[in-house]
Amino acid sequence: MDKVVENGRVAVIFSPGFGAGWSTWADDDNVCFDPILVEWIRNGKNGEPPLDHYGDKAPYAGGLGQAEVVWLLEGTRFEITEYDGSERIEVLDEKEYLTA
Repeated sequence: MDKVVENGRVAVIFSPGFGAGWSTWADDDNVCFDPILVEWIRNGKNGEPPLDHYGDKAPYAGGLGQAEVVWLLEGTRFEITEYDGSERIEVLDEKEYLTA
């Protein structure tokens, strides 16, 4: 999937509100980069989410009402985690891990 890149940063969609996730609830990990949805969010989320380009494989849109765009530097390793529908972005190079 194409990505929106501006000034060396990539647009990533996530849904921080509780209730339903967006990126974590989809079967395709790349939905977090969807350029059409990035523009929809940036333009104020007017109307229903534009999911027609997915055809019959449209992901569940429940979390899109609360979705936001965050801009990460190109090449940043990250994951989107979810608890009770609330997603957050964790930059892997900044995450502290335990070592046995």
